[in-house]
Parts: sequence; C-alpha cells; structure tokens
Amino acid sequence: MTQEYHVSSLVVLVTPEAMSEVSSEIRALPGTEIHAVTEEGKVIVTLEGETQKAILSNVEKINALKGVLSNSLIYHQVEPLEQESEETP
Repeated sequence: MTQEYHVSSLVVLVTPEAMSEVSSEIRALPGTEIHAVTEEGKVIVTLEGETQKAILSNVEKINALKGVLSNSLIYHQVEPLEQESEETP
C-alpha cells in the first residue's frame, strides 16, 4: 500500500460569540492550523494527514463544534510519499 500525504483547506463559518472557543478547539486537533480569522466569523483552516480518513475525521469534528455554522472544503491535494528502498547501494 502506498503511503500518502493529504492537505486540505476549509473556510469555517463561526458565530462571533463562539470564535475564541472554536478557534482553540480547532487548534487542538492534530494536523490543523488556523491561518486567518475575520470579524464576520470566517476561519481559514488547513488540515494535514496521512489518510483521507484522518482529514474527514477532523472535518467532522470541526462541524460538530458548538458555534460552527458551516464549512466549505476549498482545496484537497494528495501526494504519494516516496518510500526508501530497503536495498543498500
């Protein structure tokens, strides 16, 4: 099985009163990073992981946070990871 590296980005719409708590909870998820937050309640997030399942799991966790109104997947890229040969030169 080929190992992969997944990168996705989301725009998450959050109620203004929940922004601080939601941002903290998103940052606590493995492989997540917040890049921008607007006054209107939009949060730009990237997700990184070794499997599509890991990415989707974090998307579902973000959707379930109190104060999250919606999210939109903006970008998803998959790159195969090159495996080192076990043979020595």
